[in-house]
Amino acid sequence: MEFFDFGTIFFVVAAAVIFYQLRSVLGRRTGSERPPHDPYTRPENDQQQPAPENVVSLPRRKTAAGAPDVDYSAIDSISPEGTPLNDGLREIRQTDPTFDPKEFVNGARMAYEMIVMAYADGDRQTLKNLLSREVYDGFVQAISDREARNEKVQSSFVGIDKADIVAAEQKGSEAHITLRIVSELISATRNDAGEVVDGDPETVVEVKDVWTFARDTRSRDPNWKLVATEAEE
Repeated sequence: MEFFDFGTIFFVVAAAVIFYQLRSVLGRRTGSERPPHDPYTRPENDQQQPAPENVVSLPRRKTAAGAPDVDYSAIDSISPEGTPLNDGLREIRQTDPTFDPKEFVNGARMAYEMIVMAYADGDRQTLKNLLSREVYDGFVQAISDREARNEKVQSSFVGIDKADIVAAEQKGSEAHITLRIVSELISATRNDAGEVVDGDPETVVEVKDVWTFARDTRSRDPNWKLVATEAEE
């Protein structure tokens, strides 16, 4: 407190089963539990290997005769040409011609819910596949602290109200994209006696987060990982 489209692919979900099971066990993130703010490989031939669990793959777009797609209309539709955001997204598109910001956001929304649920449920394996090493270490420390207090979380993920790209940058070979996400949760933390020590099991709470995802565009690994988290007041 391993994620589109050749480059816009995001965390591959094996099937609706994983998503449904995670949804049923969502735990909660609270102010005290939120980890500190940070920061698969395609085969040599065209035979697609089975994707790992816990990862959502977005459809890959084909280009004519293998020619790179340099159409910026998808980018211009969400950010005015000449703005820093537009420039950053165009730079990523130049590096990865299959990048599509709308598909990225769709994948990010799914990844966000998976990460929130896995964190609240203490699912370290799922988190390991979706987070950078630094963010993973922070999440795991918060989970361990919660377990040491014998606290358990009961929570429901209501949904995501908004998910907007607010920044984009190509840093060397790494593409970084930051989103502002507004979601709604119903959460309560109980101690070993079953008493509510935080949250409210009957109240929907709005949560605002700023999350940054990154991907090495030189890598054949199409997945993005969460590399930074920040709570917005």
